[in-house]
Amino acid sequence: MARKKVLIVDDEVDLCLLMKAYFNRKNYEVYLAHSLSEGIKELQKISPDVLFIDNNLPDGYGWDIIGEMSERFPNTKYHLTSAFRSVLPTDVDRSKITLWEKPISLKDLDRVFE
Repeated sequence: MARKKVLIVDDEVDLCLLMKAYFNRKNYEVYLAHSLSEGIKELQKISPDVLFIDNNLPDGYGWDIIGEMSERFPNTKYHLTSAFRSVLPTDVDRSKITLWEKPISLKDLDRVFE
């Protein structure tokens, strides 16, 4: 059976490494990107099962691509992250997304990924 793939797009390197270790223990293939442009390239290249994407990235707003990406990759589960309370995108099926307010705890991840 193929391992599930998770892509984490966030400019906070420490958070990415923590989440990478977490998902490696859950037997996921983990991919990291630290900018919106890198994230879009990885998303198109690997077509992940799970995408964690921060809103405020150095080169743009991650949440701005969710509508288009959810159409192109309908089987991906979208997890939007932000340190600030942000407005959810309106052009996406909200049943397909989960909103995470930073800091993200491992206990919270366990509730979703067990």
